[in-house]
Amino acid sequence: MTSNGLTGAFTRLPGHRLLSLRGPDAVVFAQAQFANDVTALPLRHWQWSAWLSPKGRTLAVFQLLRVDDDHVMLVLADGDADAIASQLQRFVFRRKLKVELRDDLNVAGSFTAPEAASGAAFAQDDQVLELDVGSDALPRTLQIAPADAALAEDASFALAWRQSDLRYGLPRLEADQLEAWTPQQLGLDRLNGYSVKKGCYPGQEIVARTHFLGKAKRALQLLRVDGGVASGASVEQNGAAIGTVASVAGDLALAVLPLELAEGALSVAGAEAHPVPLLDGLAR
Repeated sequence: MTSNGLTGAFTRLPGHRLLSLRGPDAVVFAQAQFANDVTALPLRHWQWSAWLSPKGRTLAVFQLLRVDDDHVMLVLADGDADAIASQLQRFVFRRKLKVELRDDLNVAGSFTAPEAASGAAFAQDDQVLELDVGSDALPRTLQIAPADAALAEDASFALAWRQSDLRYGLPRLEADQLEAWTPQQLGLDRLNGYSVKKGCYPGQEIVARTHFLGKAKRALQLLRVDGGVASGASVEQNGAAIGTVASVAGDLALAVLPLELAEGALSVAGAEAHPVPLLDGLAR
């Protein structure tokens, strides 16, 4: 794998930012704050994870990379990265680590199979990291590399990437949907995005109780809505509101709906909404 070969065919994803946790206590800190099991993650592997409120509601969904024994990096596709960094800093106390936004690095994507990365194992060549964020059904590669002003940006590509996230069932949360949903309601179990066996983390008790008592009554459903909709919009069936749109990308929407739906057409803001099967293969 060569960095030049990686850099050539990628388009920058300007909404993505990187947050680095570096120091002797980086892994311990991440383990205590985030919903997935960081200590079980091998070096040079990544996982989906989330940061939750004490009430078990989702503040952020992200990729967590275990770069080294003392280095964890988050790929944040949504949310206010500056605010997240500031809020995390409040919990550092006397732990030995540095919380730092990495604006010296770019995140870029390509709708091609990775050159060297595979599944949860990422590849690293000098300063370039390559991640497998797709499957045979929809190959995708994510690249993290030193910031390059010449790297192309394209609004249509960014929309296509966001839509592909939704097709995989990966929620892309707007500000109005933060702290609105549990990980189960957002379908993060499909991505292996949280753990019910690890030790304490914010919201862990609620997540575990919902899991073990089987109280999750709603789940994520992908819809195609004529003309597109806004996040937070109500999903209706037979004249009654039955759910809420949690994430949108063009004419695609991820909605939190009852696990058991009655017969009848769905609509959002007066427009017809057609269920679309989710793609598998993004769990890590």
